[in-house]
Amino acid sequence: MSSAYIHAALLLHFAGQPVNEENLKRVLEAAGMSVDESRVKALAAAISEVNIDEAIKSAPVGVTPVAAAPTAAVEEKPKEKKEEKKEEKKEEEALAGLGALFG
Repeated sequence: MSSAYIHAALLLHFAGQPVNEENLKRVLEAAGMSVDESRVKALAAAISEVNIDEAIKSAPVGVTPVAAAPTAAVEEKPKEKKEEKKEEKKEEEALAGLGALFG
């Protein structure tokens, strides 16, 4: 099952609309997708037997944001090192220029 079909079902659910064949088709068509009738029927039938709110509550949550946070912190560190190197280089250039004055 394509994730777009699942996203369409979740969108309908969060909008408070019934998750049925007709509404799924409308959402997918509005998104510019070609609709596979058999997938829509299969999803509508499967979703009718699922309590979506309970399924969402029992789904593992927080894995992606936790993994993303350290990545952002790691990306910041190289920038700091580059800035430190630039400052050191400027100091060295300034001292070399000052040394030329006293030759």
